[in-house]
Amino acid sequence: MIIDLGPLLRGEIGKIDISSDLKLDTLPEDYTLLPGAKVTGAVKGSGGYFRLESKVIVPYLGRCARCLDPVERILDFEFDRTLVTEGTVPEEILEENDEYLPVSGGLLDTDEALREAVFLEFPMLVLCSEDCPGLCPACGRKLKPGETCGCVGKATDPRWDVLKKLDLPD
Repeated sequence: MIIDLGPLLRGEIGKIDISSDLKLDTLPEDYTLLPGAKVTGAVKGSGGYFRLESKVIVPYLGRCARCLDPVERILDFEFDRTLVTEGTVPEEILEENDEYLPVSGGLLDTDEALREAVFLEFPMLVLCSEDCPGLCPACGRKLKPGETCGCVGKATDPRWDVLKKLDLPD
């Protein structure tokens, strides 16, 4: 998304409202983008500096980390940045600090920063419910809360059998 900040920089207006569909080409592995990803907010000028204050909404489909059922969720987070014009902040600081977004020629390009923020905000895993018992480790059957599948005993790794022979105190 490229925003023309010319009128704001010239002092003709005090803020620029933003409402745009969010175009994402990649998501973290095992996630699928659903329709409706958008960013809304405003660029405001105040006290000699400019600030982007926005909200990002990304509907997505993932799989429960325990039972592998499909799970629909919405990633919803604030994306706020301070805007700096070219040459006012050293390049090293811009690369190390994601708090700043550079403005070049009166234009603000948020695409890469938004993509990076979305990628970093995604959860490492998704659960269909907090009490999801997952799958039986022996037979792979999907379990329900408080239920056992009836498998005989717990399967153990035979490499650990040698430890059973040791006479260890309880």
